[in-house]
Amino acid sequence: MAATKLSRTSSSTGNRKTWTWSAWVKRFAIDKGGLFATYTDTNNRLDFGIDANQRFFFKEKEGSGSTLIDFTSNRLFRDIASWFHIVVAIDTTQATESDRCKFYVNGEQITSWLDSTYPDQNRDTLMNVSGRTYTLGTTDGSSNYWNGLMSSVILIDGTAYAPTTFGSVNSTSGEWTPNSSPSVTYGTNGYKLTFEDAVLGDDTSGNTNDFTMSGSGTPTLDCPSNNFPTFNNLIRQASTNNLNLMQGNLYSAGNGANNWRSSFMTLAAKTGKYYCEMKCIGTDGSSQNYGVSDVDQFNTRPNDSFDFASQSRGYGLNPNGNKVNNGGAVSVGTTYTTNDIVGMALDLDNGKIYYSKNGTWYLSGDPTSGSTGTGSFFDITTGYIYSPTVAIYGAADNMAFNFGNGYFRTTAVTSAGTPGSTPGTFEYDVPTGYQPWSTKGINV
Repeated sequence: MAATKLSRTSSSTGNRKTWTWSAWVKRFAIDKGGLFATYTDTNNRLDFGIDANQRFFFKEKEGSGSTLIDFTSNRLFRDIASWFHIVVAIDTTQATESDRCKFYVNGEQITSWLDSTYPDQNRDTLMNVSGRTYTLGTTDGSSNYWNGLMSSVILIDGTAYAPTTFGSVNSTSGEWTPNSSPSVTYGTNGYKLTFEDAVLGDDTSGNTNDFTMSGSGTPTLDCPSNNFPTFNNLIRQASTNNLNLMQGNLYSAGNGANNWRSSFMTLAAKTGKYYCEMKCIGTDGSSQNYGVSDVDQFNTRPNDSFDFASQSRGYGLNPNGNKVNNGGAVSVGTTYTTNDIVGMALDLDNGKIYYSKNGTWYLSGDPTSGSTGTGSFFDITTGYIYSPTVAIYGAADNMAFNFGNGYFRTTAVTSAGTPGSTPGTFEYDVPTGYQPWSTKGINV
């Protein structure tokens, strides 16, 4: 949602003392970002999100700028690979000060605070006020944008709910997971945004408290119940010269430094069969590689520039039509260039990797051939943990990835192929028995 926000102006006043805000969110970068706000000026505002120090904050100022509510957590929030659930429950009618503001992450209440200023009893907050404009994805309406995703954003006007209304612990995995149909009373200004429609601000609570989007928000299948990977920009290779990760960390772009930089994804697997696609946005020839690597071997490299396919368990394809491994390149006879879509099918059960160009498999490959490996590029060393990996060298080397979200950057696939048995939308058919790179796909 970077440089994107959703806004609505309340047409009536609801309960200003008691309300709940719940959302599932996923970050893309270690930076500050606003989740929700109502902003008039610096002295009249209510906003919360993640600050520049990676701490959760919630603040309200009113009138002459007096701080009426002020919370900053001691706990840091630096996970850019996973979804997490935030609940803000406000009830200023409570006699006990600490019961007036409660904040939860993944079902656990935050109790350790760097700053903690509670409102006076029966204080009216700036929530649910007629005529005020409320925004999602920024703190002041024009900056501090949320760089990430949001899902199932809910406002309850008139009730302070516990987090167990919106989520629960999965008995098998032990993870905090969303309740798909929470039993709530939304109240006058309440809403529920699922972001499942093409119009991202549609309220599905029944209240029609719709938001209007400004910017370029993109729908995605990435959600709390099925987490899709992005490139990991915490890897130093991705945070230094030449490998810029943008647009949800699914677009890698060079910056002209002419040094190899590599990055792998936030999901990896040791067994199973997986499919993904890359759209070439630009290339100057051989100076990009797209494939998989053993993440442990990758991490043994010092923090210098390198191409992952220079390693013994790094396997890639470059635009010149060369398969690359352990620093050696062998021609496969078919190049790819700008606007070509290159599919990759990784069979970790049989140790094979296959590539396609615009729906046609290189080397007459058959990803369903099992141990025979018809048209496989490599005999992969099995027993290691592999992840999709990219390496780029120059400014012209730009690639956009689709791991099942159905988009290359902000452009939807034009003709969705046959999917796998778990959710995922690709341009071309997913080979039988293969799954998207996602938590559901890995756990088939």
